[in-house]
Amino acid sequence: MDIFLKTVSALNDETRILILRFLDEYGELCVCDLQVSLGMIQSRLSRHLKILKEAGFLRVERKGTWAYYAIRSPLDRFRAEALEEIRHLDIGLPSLKKVSQTGECKV
Repeated sequence: MDIFLKTVSALNDETRILILRFLDEYGELCVCDLQVSLGMIQSRLSRHLKILKEAGFLRVERKGTWAYYAIRSPLDRFRAEALEEIRHLDIGLPSLKKVSQTGECKV
């Protein structure tokens, strides 16, 4: 029951919905790419990513000093259906800015 409540709670925030949609669209991204692309401060972004990870939506992979986030696969039916609904929302996604590949990543 705890993970169900965490999942529902994670979906009750516009920023987290945006993050899920962004990762669904662009795939695995370094936290610095998310920060720059979404125009968020690192502490706020990290909090949202932690909530989404604990709710079972994200996986994180460490590569050196950087953390890369992606939609977990496979997702269970509940999370997969929630993500499918998010795909149909009218969300204006910002463009992807890949600073991790330019060496500008300073997170």
